[in-house]
Amino acid sequence: MTEAGLLASQEPLAERYDLALVDLDGVAYRGHEPIDGAADGLDRARGAGMRLVFVTNNASREPEQVADQLVGLGIPTAPDEVMTAAQAAAELLATRVPAGSRVLVVGGAGLVTAVRAKGYEVVASADDEPVAVVQGFAPDLGWAHLAEAAYAVQRGAWHVASNLDLSLPTARGFAPGNGSLVGAVRAATGVEPASAGKPSPTMYHLAVERYGARAPLVIGDRLDTDLAGARSGGIPGLHVLTGVSSARDDVLAVAGERPHYIGADLRSLLEPHPAPVLREGWWVCREAAARVHDGALELGPARGSAPDGRLDLVRAACAAAWDAADHGAPLQPSAVPEL
Repeated sequence: MTEAGLLASQEPLAERYDLALVDLDGVAYRGHEPIDGAADGLDRARGAGMRLVFVTNNASREPEQVADQLVGLGIPTAPDEVMTAAQAAAELLATRVPAGSRVLVVGGAGLVTAVRAKGYEVVASADDEPVAVVQGFAPDLGWAHLAEAAYAVQRGAWHVASNLDLSLPTARGFAPGNGSLVGAVRAATGVEPASAGKPSPTMYHLAVERYGARAPLVIGDRLDTDLAGARSGGIPGLHVLTGVSSARDDVLAVAGERPHYIGADLRSLLEPHPAPVLREGWWVCREAAARVHDGALELGPARGSAPDGRLDLVRAACAAAWDAADHGAPLQPSAVPEL
């Protein structure tokens, strides 16, 4: 396979990597509900010596609020173990905008705090002549807020988005995310914003620098943000199947969004991860195998009945599909079943 394939780890990931960069929604919790195995997996990973930092595209809340929610779900967390897209957006601002400048903030309290902490004057109107607009998600944002952002961008303000997630998971389903709201400003102005959140690796690199990690591991549920950020940042990524992207999405993933590891949930940090190998035309992962033949994905001969067997089948299918795509013969989505 190419370097864009799965990695093998004969030891548990919690022992191989010293820092886990853990996404929140869809990984540690779902909306306000816990995810089965999340607290146990993270607690055992800490016990194995792995440090944790929670890296989220959510820019509306303060790190203290995020930490409190995690504690309430049985995941002990300190505020300095949270890295938000608001903090990353403020860091991105600092690359072009001098401290003391006026910045229009369209977002929640966490974004306001992060921008002020970098030494900027926060304003609420385009008439205050801000040099930049920073936009992040908040559930109470409305037309008037988006209009002020559009007016300022039309007048030349630099538009920075905390992230471009089109949707966000809630207990009731998927709701419009910051990317959808940013899209309204983009449509009104014709200006493409800069983005600080995933899939940009900015937050990952800030967290690695903060903790002095030598071997970080990204953990996420979305291929187009979490795992794409891992690939672009040169950091191995674990896809857990508890959120947005599915095992079928893994098989169909483009090279820049492929995970390095695949696990059922956060307890997979305590497990070794085999990688498929090519044998007589089949990609084999322990007792599971897959191949691409005449443009179709074939699974077998042994699929496995245990949870590990099903994951091995996903791994084998990914290896077969990715190898075919990398050699110019990508599968049609209709040829890939749900796994």
